[in-house]
Amino acid sequence: MNATARRIRRMTAAALIAALYVLFTYLSSLFGLASGVIQLRLSEALAVLAYFTPAAIPGLAIGCALAGVLTAAMPLDVLFGSLATLLGALAAYALRRLSPWLAPLPNILANTLVIPFVLSYVYLVPDGLPFLFLTVGIGEILSSGVLGLALLFTLRHYASLLFPFEPPTKSAKP
Repeated sequence: MNATARRIRRMTAAALIAALYVLFTYLSSLFGLASGVIQLRLSEALAVLAYFTPAAIPGLAIGCALAGVLTAAMPLDVLFGSLATLLGALAAYALRRLSPWLAPLPNILANTLVIPFVLSYVYLVPDGLPFLFLTVGIGEILSSGVLGLALLFTLRHYASLLFPFEPPTKSAKP
């Protein structure tokens, strides 16, 4: 496959990942789980896609920004939430050769460390930061960790079909 075709496929994959992120955030929002003190965004499970393709990096960041805008998040929330997702995706991609078990960890850490400050200072949530670290962290562990790892180990069997423009990821066996 030539470089132009690979670039087009990666851009298409990034757009699909962004669209899925928005869709899953919207679904979480319907149940009141996409924002607030207790968050369980189904879209955060997609953070593990950076394990398979660098196309997930812009896809996740753009999807997070669009989801924030479409769910009426404050501008600083859109900015810092998207930056946390971007940092998590970059780190997950960088760690992909070490172990698939590490794929959700950067997203969990980035969002657990950033989002409580957004809730406290942008939305003026009266709960203390330690409580917000706990609630956001638990939500991230469930969505990125549990659901994300289930997604990763399911998709690993189909990675060559889903991401034919990427070389296979060689990492430690789980």
